[in-house]
Amino acid sequence: MSLGILKVAAVLRAMGSRIEMLDLSGVDNFLEVVRDHAKNSICDIFGITATTPLMPAVAEILRVIKEVKPGAKVILGGPHITLVNAAYKKEVKIGIVGRAVKAMRQAEAMFDVLVAGDGEEAILYACDPDASKLVDADDPRSPLFLSNSMLTGLPFPARDLVDVSSYHYSIDGVSALSLIAQLGCPFGCGFCGGRESPMLRKIRMRTSQNIVDEMISLYKTYGVKGFMMYDDELNVNPKIIELMNLIAKAQRDLGVEWRLRGFIKSQLFTDAQAKAMYEAGFRWILVGFESGSSRILTNINKQATREENTRCMEIAKRHGLKVKALMSIGHPGESLETIKDTADWLLEVKPADFDVTIITCYAGTPYYDEAVPDPSRPGVYIYTYKRTGDRLFQIEVDYNLVADYYKGDPDGGYNAYVFTDTLSPEDLVLERDRVEKMVRAVLNIPFNPGSPAIRYEHSMGQMGGIPSNILRVSK
Repeated sequence: MSLGILKVAAVLRAMGSRIEMLDLSGVDNFLEVVRDHAKNSICDIFGITATTPLMPAVAEILRVIKEVKPGAKVILGGPHITLVNAAYKKEVKIGIVGRAVKAMRQAEAMFDVLVAGDGEEAILYACDPDASKLVDADDPRSPLFLSNSMLTGLPFPARDLVDVSSYHYSIDGVSALSLIAQLGCPFGCGFCGGRESPMLRKIRMRTSQNIVDEMISLYKTYGVKGFMMYDDELNVNPKIIELMNLIAKAQRDLGVEWRLRGFIKSQLFTDAQAKAMYEAGFRWILVGFESGSSRILTNINKQATREENTRCMEIAKRHGLKVKALMSIGHPGESLETIKDTADWLLEVKPADFDVTIITCYAGTPYYDEAVPDPSRPGVYIYTYKRTGDRLFQIEVDYNLVADYYKGDPDGGYNAYVFTDTLSPEDLVLERDRVEKMVRAVLNIPFNPGSPAIRYEHSMGQMGGIPSNILRVSK
């Protein structure tokens, strides 16, 4: 479930607002859901959170809300507008009107209010009748930018506003819910969103006890014994071992055994961390290795070598931790040789699971923000990694129209909107599919498809939808 908007809901509720949560996750006919509930709701403020791949669906949701309730205020927050705003501010600073400026102007024309950055405090300003078009909480100098103490002091996400039992996720057969212990990642990978966004770049941490208190609350409220931690990355926290020890102690005190899963940074991983994580209940870790090619690891500014990635795998295996290796292709300088390096490395280290995605250049990533128009090809942009001169070509995409899911369109497979000097978009799709099938066959790793969407039925009173979450507020 989407925790960001549930945090916002919890803050609003604590301030005395009446909240309705329309959880649009996993339902095929989501526009019917929006129309049906908008007709019957007394709310006149609608807050939508969205990532960039969800913007085509959000545009349709916005259209339906405005049709049913023409006078409603619609607020857009979440990663998409945060990343667009960060890229927009960079273009304005250097005095150009590029893709980000155009995307920002488009968002301003569509929505009544935009919230960039941390939404928990910003939502109070966005709901004001005299709110400005942009509430910018993505500035460490702003009182809306969450500090460590503010983050710790916030109420836990209002999971009770959604149908928790409708979410089916497990870790090694143990029913699990997700949580976020900290915010931000300090690294500068070229493909990663938010490198220009302080909200996504600056680490903010809750206290270890506060994190464990949320886990205990989830266990006591919902009976779950599994926890997926979506921090990026867990071991950038210098107190990770303290946190793991507290998690282990909580289980002993409760007389239960939990199962955990989360992300770690390969070059920071140690035997001590792995041992503490296993004792806390971790059995799976996810690592963004990205590539088996030393050249590509340099070009993406990964700050981890192939040897360090291999060492990470060895540490995990020594301590009984299964690894899902997160790989990607389509980086600057990508070639058949570098893709072969990635396949060979996977076969060498033998992860318990993996995926291979095709890079998408979203606003807020260095690949997007630092690209310049290709003078010989209209609608194409070029990113050049300065240290090596390797290039990545990007086909311009209107993300309000193209649902460019970073792990592939659930219905149509993968698409590539990037290419290199030696590989076309079609080549990248073919190579991605080839590596996926070959490595899974050799390592005997089954493919785990996503669950099919269900349909909303008025007669059964179900709620849901596929692309985003809507928060409806009555003051």
